[in-house]
Amino acid sequence: MENVAKPWPALWSLVIGFFMILIDSTIVSVANPVIMEGLGADINSVIWVTSAYLLAYAVPLLITGRLGDRFGPKKLYLLGLVVFTLASLWCGLAGNVETLIAARVLQGLGAAIMTPQTMAVITRIFPPDRRGAAMSIWGATAGMATLVGPILGGVLVDGLGWEWIFFINVPIGIVGFLLALRNVPTLSTHPHRFDIPGVVLSAVGLFLLVFGIQEGETYNWGIIAGPVSVWGLIIAGLVVLTGFVVWQRFNKGEPLLPLGLFRDRNFSLANLGITMVGFTVTSFGLPLIFYYQMVRGLTPTQSALLMVPMALISGGLAPVVGKIVDRVNPKYLAAGGLVLMAVALSWNALLMQPGTPILLFLLPSAVLGFANAGIWAPLSTTATRNLPPRQAGAGSGVYNTTRQFGAVLGSAAIAVLIQARLAAELPAGGPGGPAGEGMALGGTLPEALHSGFSTAMSQSILLPAAVVLVGAAVALFFAKPQPVQGWGAGAPASAKVDAGLDSAG
Repeated sequence: MENVAKPWPALWSLVIGFFMILIDSTIVSVANPVIMEGLGADINSVIWVTSAYLLAYAVPLLITGRLGDRFGPKKLYLLGLVVFTLASLWCGLAGNVETLIAARVLQGLGAAIMTPQTMAVITRIFPPDRRGAAMSIWGATAGMATLVGPILGGVLVDGLGWEWIFFINVPIGIVGFLLALRNVPTLSTHPHRFDIPGVVLSAVGLFLLVFGIQEGETYNWGIIAGPVSVWGLIIAGLVVLTGFVVWQRFNKGEPLLPLGLFRDRNFSLANLGITMVGFTVTSFGLPLIFYYQMVRGLTPTQSALLMVPMALISGGLAPVVGKIVDRVNPKYLAAGGLVLMAVALSWNALLMQPGTPILLFLLPSAVLGFANAGIWAPLSTTATRNLPPRQAGAGSGVYNTTRQFGAVLGSAAIAVLIQARLAAELPAGGPGGPAGEGMALGGTLPEALHSGFSTAMSQSILLPAAVVLVGAAVALFFAKPQPVQGWGAGAPASAKVDAGLDSAG
């Protein structure tokens, strides 16, 4: 462990930037109908405003984690924060949806540079047996951002316009930069060789897979152009990603993805669990917000206020979870939280009918708050407990990559499912018909379409509910954490992971 006299000011300084970049994963959801109307975009284009950010965020995380180990997490964090803040300004100034998507790509790259550094710093300045409290703050920040994003977005969209969901990042970014510059320590660096073929394979494979999934419904799962088909892209993406894993196994240098990390059972399972959480929290808000605004006629602010119980309960319970996560087996907290999330989303699905009293949605919102409090800290603590110091950046890069991979797939999959269910439930050629183009008009749908649209959104939200329930089953297989006597080469768990890394490299 690094000798840092005041680790908590460093943590809180990093949390500001981390909170900001994660808010931008969800803040757009509540503004989607307004952006569609303001920029004259269809539903698929506006979904790419989120998907482009998530894709640009996910792809570089493995390499940016290693860059933090090599050049120092503080330097990389500050660089990423500058890129993110400037890209946010560009997003707000965008005059069409194509420019907005391009700016969101740059924003995602800045987020990818920052994110692994936050988790790596925590891993290096807090010992394993006291990391739970710190990780609870990190995890609560991640969870709160997914909930506060739509609330803040609703207020800003109604009060100032959709552009301000991006402009707000500029002053926050400046404050976050100054605090990190002052409080985050300059940690020791570790030499690394960079796996360029691995970077290319992972980036190409992920892009082909996600683009194929998201654009499938648009092209009726057929030909995109010339010999290129949707299924061809998806299969090609899977083949390239398989090639990436094989390359990591046989790479004689230093692989981008240290497969030895996965010799630790809890690290592997926590990564699988956070993938499903990323999928769920990114995808469930879209059908819910469309239902609120287009069937029930709520404003963005009113839609967001229905999520207030989630934010209040989750934030209030975060310190409690932080105190107990180091004392109990985290699998019980994680599995319980994931089950509660599945219950809350299924409850929402049952309520999503045209005549449901709107205040009833506050109840599953509250359940989501309890669920959220029990998920993030146990998963992140389980993943990082046995990471050796020299692989803190790589391990946090892997963990955040799997989370964002889940988020990207969730965004793409929910887009496909929404369009498919709209095609099945609404009259062909009507507003919001098979391709969803009619929804670009914004506003409330004609009453004759309320029932079919509500059914489509209700069916769509069952997908993230099912995925997070599988995550609960995964959490039940966590091994009971063993006490770590010191941290570093002498720690049995760390030594075990180190040995695995050496054999893999």
